[in-house]
Amino acid sequence: MNLGKEVVLKILSRSYSTASKKCTLIPGDGIGPEISAAVQKIFTTAKVPVEWESVDVTPVKGPDGMFGIPQKAIDSMNTNKIGLKGPLMTPVGKGHRSLNLALRKQFNLYANVRPCRSLKGYKTLFDNVDIVTIRENTEGEYSGIEHDLGDGVVQSIKLITKDASTRVCEYAFKYTEEHKRKKLTVVHKANVLQKTDGLFLKCCRDVAKNFSCVTLEEEHLDTVLMPNLYGDILSDMGAGLVGGLGLTPSGNIGLNGALFESVHGTAPDIAGQDKANPTALLLSAVMMLRYMSLNDHANKIESVCFDVISEGKVLTGDLGGKSKCSEFTQAICDRLGK
Repeated sequence: MNLGKEVVLKILSRSYSTASKKCTLIPGDGIGPEISAAVQKIFTTAKVPVEWESVDVTPVKGPDGMFGIPQKAIDSMNTNKIGLKGPLMTPVGKGHRSLNLALRKQFNLYANVRPCRSLKGYKTLFDNVDIVTIRENTEGEYSGIEHDLGDGVVQSIKLITKDASTRVCEYAFKYTEEHKRKKLTVVHKANVLQKTDGLFLKCCRDVAKNFSCVTLEEEHLDTVLMPNLYGDILSDMGAGLVGGLGLTPSGNIGLNGALFESVHGTAPDIAGQDKANPTALLLSAVMMLRYMSLNDHANKIESVCFDVISEGKVLTGDLGGKSKCSEFTQAICDRLGK
């Protein structure tokens, strides 16, 4: 299915009224409830017109014996079309599907967007980093298609389709154009995986013909478009350039909605201790606001968050400070309230 530029534009530029909009909130596991509460407090202080509908995604056993997403959570996302998700833990073992993968597939969240940008006043080894990683979010090595072929032999299938590749390419080119970027780099291994990565690369080249203002490259990093696994690895590396996963937001865009999330782990070792950094989830919520066309609220919250980090007086442990999550949150709220 070829979405066409007009459909992609509609996805990117949804228009919402200024009335309160209900959004699904999945607090998550470990530190998830703490950082979710921090985001809610900041949104309340900033008077953001969002009403949260909190849902639990603790896996439930289905008729097939597999554990999956509770129906209430599915219904909430299907109704609200927009959600914010904290980190989730999937138990390792037979019968448990990855909930993150299940959510992407359930709501057809085909494009993952991960901006990584250097923060003013927060010094890392690399300066002036400004990378946006866009990856196909439903296929590739993360398709979850695995088989036992015999005693001690298993097979995992890398799935690539023309339809999925084309739609994420169209989204990525439109994103590049909308955000006034000039270059889009496709990362692939088509020289070895000639059919799978080769198909993805061909779709990129075909879509590029409709976007003359964007230069398509096939080597160097700037704004990156790639299949699922490569994008996961590269976006994590990009986060490392600017201070880690605790500072980088993420959004999953689909045909009928979007789910924004922090992509760091559940950090069970510090859960409940008021030590977690809520920045990644907060900036993901900022991405959510921009998706909802609530740009003034998004810009204000983002600016204040960056100011608090830049000032360096109230920082959580992962940022080199000694402050609590609640203290960092309050510092942002105090500035928003002025």
